[in-house]
Amino acid sequence: MAAPLRPGLRVSSGLTIPDAELSWRFSRSSGPGGQGVNTADSRVELSWDVAGSAALTPAQRDRLLARLDGRLVGGVLTIAASEHRAQLRNRDAARERLGALVAAALRPPAPPRRATKPTRGSKERRLTAKHKRTDVKQLRQRPRDV
Repeated sequence: MAAPLRPGLRVSSGLTIPDAELSWRFSRSSGPGGQGVNTADSRVELSWDVAGSAALTPAQRDRLLARLDGRLVGGVLTIAASEHRAQLRNRDAARERLGALVAAALRPPAPPRRATKPTRGSKERRLTAKHKRTDVKQLRQRPRDV
């Protein structure tokens, strides 16, 4: 099956990473693979220079650099894929993972949680349930001679 023609990696409606900014590296993958395991370079490493990308706006670049700080090495994000035996499937997996990671990092932060107190009714229901549970456990005990 031929891969569809892709001008770049579409992350969201506002961002497409050009293929020219993506760099690929291939190596031998560990794990099962039969006779071709020692000859086929099926492991894929996909790298993208976040700090030097021309596809990002300054705000997007700042957000990505802040959120992906622990995964970046010198401003470069690297994704490795070796779960499939075929290099083509590993390439697709790496592209999907990179797209999902960048899309998640670009999402705006969730609104802060508004602190609330439990209602009076919920407190009463909780305490009633605890009392019932206590009664059940007391009925399981051995009778005591007093």
